[in-house]
Parts: sequence; C-alpha cells; structure tokens
Amino acid sequence: MKKFFTLIALLAMTMGASAAGEWVQDYKIDYSSNTGFPFYVMGYVPEWFDGVMTDFGANYKYVATVDDKGNPAEETSDVIVKTQGGVEYYKIGPLDEPAWHQYFIADGIPTELDGAYTVKAMVKASEACTITVNMGWSWSEDPKSAQVAIGTDWEEIEWEYSGIGGASCNLVAQPGTTTATIEWKYVIVGHVQKEQRPVEWIEDLVNGDAEKSWEELGLADVAYNDMENNFKICAWGKEKGHNMDENGEAWNPFPATIGEEEVNGKINHFFIVKGQPATTEGDASSWDNQFWIQSPKAWKAGTQLKIHFRYKASAPVSSTDTQIHKQTPSDYLIWHAIGNIAFTEEWQEFDGTMTIADDMAEGWSIAFNLNSVVKDAVDFYFDDLSWQHMKLDEGLFIAASNTETGIEYDFDNAEALVYDDAVQAYTATVGTKGDKSSWVNEIMISTVRGNDAAFKGATLKPSGDYIGEDNWGNYTASNLAKIKLPAAGVWTVYVDTENLQINIIKIEGDKEKEPIQIDPNPTVVVVNGQERDWLSAGGDGNPREDEVGTGETWDNQFFIVANRVLDAGEVTILEFDYESSVEAKTTTQCHAMPGGYIHWGCIGDVNFTPESQHFTYTFTIPNECAGKDMKTIAFNMAEIKGACEYKISNIVWKLEDETESLIDQTGSKNFYVKEGAGTDPHVFGADPGDAVLSIAAGKAASTVTYNLAGQRVTSNYKGIVVKNGSKYLVK
Repeated sequence: MKKFFTLIALLAMTMGASAAGEWVQDYKIDYSSNTGFPFYVMGYVPEWFDGVMTDFGANYKYVATVDDKGNPAEETSDVIVKTQGGVEYYKIGPLDEPAWHQYFIADGIPTELDGAYTVKAMVKASEACTITVNMGWSWSEDPKSAQVAIGTDWEEIEWEYSGIGGASCNLVAQPGTTTATIEWKYVIVGHVQKEQRPVEWIEDLVNGDAEKSWEELGLADVAYNDMENNFKICAWGKEKGHNMDENGEAWNPFPATIGEEEVNGKINHFFIVKGQPATTEGDASSWDNQFWIQSPKAWKAGTQLKIHFRYKASAPVSSTDTQIHKQTPSDYLIWHAIGNIAFTEEWQEFDGTMTIADDMAEGWSIAFNLNSVVKDAVDFYFDDLSWQHMKLDEGLFIAASNTETGIEYDFDNAEALVYDDAVQAYTATVGTKGDKSSWVNEIMISTVRGNDAAFKGATLKPSGDYIGEDNWGNYTASNLAKIKLPAAGVWTVYVDTENLQINIIKIEGDKEKEPIQIDPNPTVVVVNGQERDWLSAGGDGNPREDEVGTGETWDNQFFIVANRVLDAGEVTILEFDYESSVEAKTTTQCHAMPGGYIHWGCIGDVNFTPESQHFTYTFTIPNECAGKDMKTIAFNMAEIKGACEYKISNIVWKLEDETESLIDQTGSKNFYVKEGAGTDPHVFGADPGDAVLSIAAGKAASTVTYNLAGQRVTSNYKGIVVKNGSKYLVK
C-alpha cells in the first residue's frame, strides 16, 4: 500500500501552443516513371498510357493469366495487361453489371503517429464522380477514409487525413461500382511540420562502407544464428543453393560478400548478393535471394531511425519488397519496412526516416526480398550502409492539454517525473495551483522525450480505477495513449514502475460532472421518404433496371444534431424507437451540420420494419471527425427505391457516463429531415422554405463548393452545388 505526504509539492507544468510550421513533402509518386502498375494487385489492374495510370471503371475486371500454383486462368480475353513487374492479367469486359473495384495509388508513405496529412493528386475523370480513398497502415487496422470529388478536366485536387495510427501508410482508391474512367498523373503526400528542438542522431553500424573485410574484423566465421555475435555484422546475404544446412535442404544467410570497383582511380568496396535464378511458383520465391541491413540491437516502439544506403543491380529491377526481421536474419517479424525499392544499373541513394510501430517492435534488421518481381539471376550491390537512431531522453515524462481552452501538447517541454521515496513511485503535477488558465483535462505519459513522434509512440495506457487517492490502476505500454481526466484542473500523477500501476489525484479544479436525469425526447419524427430515381443495382440486392436514373441514397435523410461539437474519442449512447411502412435499410454517416458530410463510419446500418423496434448503440466519435466540427448523425433513407414512411421517437443521445444530454429533452430543434432529391435539410416541423443548409459548421471558406450530399467538389463539378449556404446550377 502506498503512503502519501499530507503536503504535496507541486511541479508547475510549462504549456504552450504549437508554433506555425512549414509544409514538408513526405512522399511523391509520378506515374510517368512507370510503365505498369507498381503496387500489390487487389483484383483490379489500372493500365498505363503515356505515363498516365488509367482506371477504366467498373465495366472491366482483371484475371491473372496464371495463378500462384501455375494453373492457367479459367477466364481469358484477347487483351493482356502487364504490371510493372511483368505479371500478366487478362482484361475481361465490358461486363453486364459493374464490378466493385479498388487499387493502390501510393504505398510506403512515411507517417507519424497521430499525424495529419494532406494528399495532392493530379487527376481527372470521364464524368464527374466522387470516390472513397482510404489511408491505411496495416491490414489489421481500420483505415482513415476520405471522399474525393473528381472533375472532368486535369486539376490538382487536395484532401486530408488526421489521427494516423501507423508509421508507414498506403492510399487505396475505391471507386466501387463507378463506371467513369479515372486518370492519375501523380500523388503527393505532405504535412505541416511545427518546429521542434534539434535532434542528435547516433550512428549504429560498423563497417557500413565495406572497407574492412570480415576477416579483418574477426567475424568471418560468425553464423547467422550465433546470437552472441550475429548483430556485429551489418550486412548479411542469402543466395539460392549456397550455404546449405546439414540436411542439404535449405540455404542459410552468411556475411555478405564484399566486392570492389575502381572509381576515379580509387578502389571502392561494397556488399554484393550474387543472385541465382529463383523458382517461379508461389510467393516464397521472393526470398530465394535476400539481403539484410542488420542493427546492433532491437528497437522499441516509437523509436525513430534514419536509414541510408547506396544501391544498384546488374540489371534493372522494378521492385523489391522490404520486411522487418528479428535478430536472426531470415527470422521474419512483419511484412512492411521501408517500402518497395526499385534498382537500376547505376548507383542510387536511399535516405529515409522510419518510426518503429508496435508491430515492428523488437525487430533488428531490414530484409530485402530480391526476387519479388524478377526470377532471373541478378546481382544486387549495396554500399555506405548507415543506421542512425535518435538520441532521446529516457525515463518518464508527462505532457498535458486542455481540449476546451485550447492548451496544446508541448512534447518538447514535457516534464520529467521524479522518484519519491516516501510514495515509492515517480510523480509530477500538471497545471499550477491558483492559476485557472493552466488547468488541463488530458495528459500523455511517455518513456522518452526529445521528438514528438517518439514521445507519442512510447506512452503508457492505464486501465481500471486510477482516479482518486489510493486508486491504483494497471498500465501497459502503448502508442498514442491520451488519458482523459474527469475535469479540468491541477492533477498530480504517480507511476509505480515496479508494479506497473498508476494513480492520478486532483489537487484543484472544476467539479467533476455527476450523472443527471436524462429522459427520452417525446417528439415523433416522421420522414415521408420519396421514391428514388433509380440509379443501378446496389447493396440492397434489387436488380438494375433498364432506365438508369440519377437518384442517390441520401435523397431522403434524417439527422440527429447535437447541441455542441463532439471531440474524437468521446463515447456516447444513442437510443430510439423506430418503425416504417415497409421494410427498409438505412445507412448512417457523420456530418457537421446536416449535409456537411465528414465520414461514412457512424452507427452502422439500421433496418426498419413495420414492427416497432428499440435501438441502442454505444457510439465512439471516430478519429476521422477530429477537428471537423462533428455534431450530426445522418441516416440515408433512400437505400431502397420505393417511397417509405419512417417513424422515429423517444430519442436519447447522451454521454456514456450520463453526465450530459447531447440533445434537448423536449422540442424538435435537434431533428432535421430531407424528403426527396434536390431538397434541403430542414428542422422537423418547420416550413421547408425556411431551411438554411449549414455546411461544415460555418468553417467553409467562400470559395469552397459542395454537392447536395455535402461532399466537397472541385470547380469542374457539373450539377447543383452549394456555396455559402446557397444553391447554384453549374452547367
């Protein structure tokens, strides 16, 4: 049991706003440098014409001519499309029904945890369309999503993501069943980087320039599985058929061969893998020949590393995969590292900064799968290997913010927790007693200080009851763990590293909110959904009709509008009773004000029937809504073709802790409806003619234009648009 002093020394916490930063370009791909699709194929293969990546829409599909086992495709055509790596696909179509499709437009984008990024793309379409583009970082994680409006003329368009949860991201375009032809020239990804304190980098590798032989270093006989010495070798190689195991069935890594060349009258040494012909069946042939840049130690999550090397090959190779391996070369950890590397016959230089994500933690090396796309015998050359880690303060550090008053996290000046013998824990206080302007309502605790990304990648995440005297909760290592406090104030934090426990006590501050009585709003909302001008077959399974209309699923809508803007991560509960004149499914979205679309992920689908039902859902505001003034749940009520009368009543929308009702408990001002294409959302019960369409909670600039779904569109968009709350017809 911990013992506390009756008098607690208060450690003042320095807090400041982030300085304005400068634009930093993190990634660019110019498709004119390719002759075919350079990424992993997810069932659809964009084609190349004059350096332009072209998506021919949902009218076509693509089938590999030979599957992974060497079996020929069951479907064939007269048109064959090749990827950058030479893999062949049959182009099948035109199809009787549009086929849903998606494809990568970027991969290996270096990102920072909790970062915000802007994407710029030069793109056009044969007809104006809006597509989904996801930014993801792991197959197991939910990506961030954006709706991107594309016009009919070449134009550089922009869209944004925030709350990124990975250190290496991709962009996946999902045109779905869109039949428009979409053409891409380039994609750029960047962010605004605020100024941070200078960082010192420490070189980890020895002999990265290959100027000393393994014999000179006394390492010639080290085996790849010698755990006491293998990390002393910075370069390992594997060649198919060489260095077999005792059974003669497999070949093992060995210290990379050192070669030499004359450059300007001087001899330069380098590492070489003399690649042998790879097998042609299955993905395993990708690693028949491999190279490793080996670190002298394992890495913690959140660590930032600078990677540099020179590289070339005896023949052009369009792509090699890179992975993270453990201490033993060939001991696989995770599939992603520094992206795909293309080799030429001339020396190139690679420079990149890699942040170790959770799934990379305890990794030791970068593995190059040298036969990702080429099965021929190709020699691969590496030189000037450099592996630097960031020098960081180690210990326990705390940074704080106030989401209500605008105090932002200042990781550069994060306060160090100090060990208190009497308490047997590390402790610090955030906020200054007697100074309400310094009060905070959120903290982050990290084991490192000196870089924002590193701080956020090495945080502590508590669980259980840890608020209040003698309440000790457990904690685990995590990334981006933001600890929300019950109220703004001055808080003292205790961390017991021996027992992995944490305790937080309020010294002074706002009174913590108590649960209140929250009654259902008795308003019975009726939405007279109009028949939709039928577009095509959709998720409801109805067949496509001969006459294709222009209707959209948001032609009929219902909106529940909160009394305030909601922060990403706030946990709420939504309840209501509901029924309809016919069976009907509705999808849901997050909006700012009604019509101000933000994100497709909300409370899921709601299935209405003529029988009365009760709906209850615990809804956490998504990260995609951060900083976008989210306050509305939108129901798309034109998922079915036919007209339908929807009834919703006894609505409750409240915080999970029941300390606040997010809507009035009487009256209808929180409920908006839209009945029919081309109409505006209006407060239920009010005259539709009095409706005022408010997009993005008043933050939209006068030049920003939206379509009737509340999606931002470019100046080339044709049709009815909304600007500054007024509608215009653009021909």
